[in-house]
Amino acid sequence: MKRHEQLLLENKAWSVEMDQRHPGFFERISKGQEPEFLWIGCADSRVSPSEITQSKPGQLFIHRNVANLVVPGDINLLSVLQYAVEVLKIKHVIVCGHYACGGVKAAMSDASLGLIDTWLANIKQVIGEHEDELDAILDETARCNRLVELNVRAQLMHLAATAIIKNSWKKEQAPVLHGWVFNIADGIIRQHYEMQPGTKAPVDIT
Repeated sequence: MKRHEQLLLENKAWSVEMDQRHPGFFERISKGQEPEFLWIGCADSRVSPSEITQSKPGQLFIHRNVANLVVPGDINLLSVLQYAVEVLKIKHVIVCGHYACGGVKAAMSDASLGLIDTWLANIKQVIGEHEDELDAILDETARCNRLVELNVRAQLMHLAATAIIKNSWKKEQAPVLHGWVFNIADGIIRQHYEMQPGTKAPVDIT
């Protein structure tokens, strides 16, 4: 059996199991969604939002890209954000980075990688803003981990600067913005930053 066929078979098994454990589940979720959270995460295959938070279908509204970036001109992300905030009325936006992030590692390198260089320029900007702090960290892994954290903080700032969030904070006093980091080595998500509606900068809550 080919691997893609195995995926389809596993999907059928999951569907049967869900129906048996939660009768009427698919009928209920087919009527609409009311997630409380928008998750902005990395596209890394090891970091599955629903899996690592044990969330069921319908609980997380999810956007993923390389290195969990919030880029002001990214119409894809902005469309997701607008729908989540203005239509779904989500209460929390989570930006979740992760240690051992390939995108962050690549941004630390001077090597040219092609098309993705334009995307990674957004992380290089974070490096420039925190150059002294990062240069003082001699261990490469520790330096990369710190950049992961600083990158999450920067993306919260980008979120707060969007008209979508500004307008929602003014009208709804929501959502709260959260900056989390997932540690692949132990499977634990740790809170690092938070922005309450109307605040100017993330608060370190580690």
